Amino acid sequence: MFEEKRVPDRQVRAARTETTIRVYLACSPAVADAALEKQAFEGGGTTWFVPSFRLAAYLSGNGREPGHERVLALDITRAGFEQALAGHVEWVPERDLDHTALNFQAVRIDGEPRDEWITAITDVTPVMRDIAGLLATDQLHLAVKLVPHEPPYPTS
Repeated sequence: MFEEKRVPDRQVRAARTETTIRVYLACSPAVADAALEKQAFEGGGTTWFVPSFRLAAYLSGNGREPGHERVLALDITRAGFEQALAGHVEWVPERDLDHTALNFQAVRIDGEPRDEWITAITDVTPVMRDIAGLLATDQLHLAVKLVPHEPPYPTS
């Protein structure tokens, strides 16, 4: 008998290296500028971060929601990520590029990453907006090339 292989109902997908995990956080331009300059995050009302680029795009409205006009990629230590996962998490539908809900849930972590976890901060707002522009002009084939590769992350 053949077993159907299906996507788990809940899945953490993340771009990563051997030592870091990339998470995304949407914030105001002032908070983003300060974080990029200091390579540290000093809050500013953000209450969640996610390892899914597509979910970050959805939650921030492609960086257009008031107070969430900028989307930062934070490379954090794996140990920090594991600590964050052990805290308060919420499972929400993962999204595709046009923000349609997919058939599995992605993790949203409540709170802010601690500075001691952060190894680098990058502004990904321009890429997010480029993708939205390509989708608006029916160029999905080009948009998908800009999305980071986020394989499933093993969790317990």
